[in-house]
Order: sequence, then structure tokens, then C-alpha cells
Amino acid sequence: MLATFLPTLPLDDNPAAGNGGLSPKGALSPSYSFALYPVYNRNMTTYPLPSDPLWRSLKEGSEFFQHEGDIYATLRRLVDELDENGLDYALIGGLALVAHGYRRFTEVIDILMTLEALQVFRERLLGRGYLPAFSGAMKDFCDTQTGVRIKVIATGEYPGDGKPKPVAFPAPAEVRLQREGVWLITLDKLIELKLASGLSAPHRLKDLADVQELIARLKLPLELAENLDASVRDEYRRLWQNAQDISAEG
Repeated sequence: MLATFLPTLPLDDNPAAGNGGLSPKGALSPSYSFALYPVYNRNMTTYPLPSDPLWRSLKEGSEFFQHEGDIYATLRRLVDELDENGLDYALIGGLALVAHGYRRFTEVIDILMTLEALQVFRERLLGRGYLPAFSGAMKDFCDTQTGVRIKVIATGEYPGDGKPKPVAFPAPAEVRLQREGVWLITLDKLIELKLASGLSAPHRLKDLADVQELIARLKLPLELAENLDASVRDEYRRLWQNAQDISAEG
């Protein structure tokens, strides 16, 4: 097992706080700080998460981009529904980047699920707060209250161009960690999937830029490459060097 590192979050248990029973202690800080203790997460290593409370970060970004916090409200409701129905999931995509310390927001909530969990979701929740995003949609839904789109990526699919490759979307229970009640994909696996996506699909070059930004912002080590699939290690090392060069120039 490889160690996973999580922050000690400066939080109170405060049901009246209006943020899921958690409220920050002290003044807000504009920068991220890390207090580390080891946890074990199967065979993936995750690096320090920001100490900013997760729900506050998601809420602030959602309000900035959508003015009414629609993504925040949708995600909170979705997480509750998935937990109540015993459905394994992991948050991926733009909101996973937020959770790992890179505040780049999206208008879509991306969720990793198994095909079996997706089928249960469709059977139990369609027509009860969620609808297909368009006619015939099987994995794209919208929240009927907010209109926010929810996209499910299924275990076994391939990132980027969708063609078979060494890296595939895994079962969420194998590559996730929990933070403030939300199951997140581990940073290692998020990086691995983004590299495989960006390398295989010209329209997904933003995924490579995301990885370089994560390296720079979180000061990720070159050695993280050893935790990734061999097919994407060289690209991680290239982006890592890019990040160092840009930092030196700045």
C-alpha cells in the first residue's frame, strides 16, 4: 500500500452553519495550506488536498460562474441521492480539480460510476428530480430544479478518443477518497486519465494543460510519474519540466 496524504481541515461541527454542518474556524485565507497525516488508499498515492473547506470552495466558484450556486446545490443533492441509494461513485472532471486545489470550474458535474450503478440510478432516480439531458440520452442527465447537466462516465470506457488504450476508467471504489462527505477520484488517477485523454484526442488538449497547472499549483514531484501507467509517464515528466521552466522564468 502507498500512503495517501490528506489535510487536517480547520472545521467546526456546526449544524447551523448552513454548509452541511461544517463551518471554518478563523478568517479565510487566500492561499492553500497543508497539514498532512497518512491514510491508505489502495495502490494509488494522493498528494495534499487544500485546507480550504471543500463545500465552500465549490459554492464560491459556482456562485461566481452561475450567480446562484446551481452547481453547488445540484452536487449536494446528487451526493445525498447516491449515498441514500447505496451507489458507488467518484467525482471527476472540473469539480474534482477544485477539490484537489485547482479552481477551474465547469458547468457540468462529471461522475464516475459502474454500469450497474448507472442502471440503478436510471431505474430509481429518473423522473424523481432528474431527466435525460436530451432525447435518447443514457448517461447524460439534468437536474430538474436547476437545469445543471450531470454526465456519467462508466467504468471500462476509455478517455480521450474513446478507443482502447492501456488507461481506462476504473471502478470508482478502487480509486477514490472521501472528503467532507464527497467521494473524489484520487489525484494520481485523475492525472493519469487526463494525460491519456489529452494524448489521444486533439480536442482534449485542455486535459494536458490541467495536468501542468496541477503540477505547478500543488508543486507535485517528478516521482509521481512512477505511480502512473507507463503509457503516460513520459508526458507527465515533460509537463513537469515545463512547469519548472515556467516557474524559473517567472
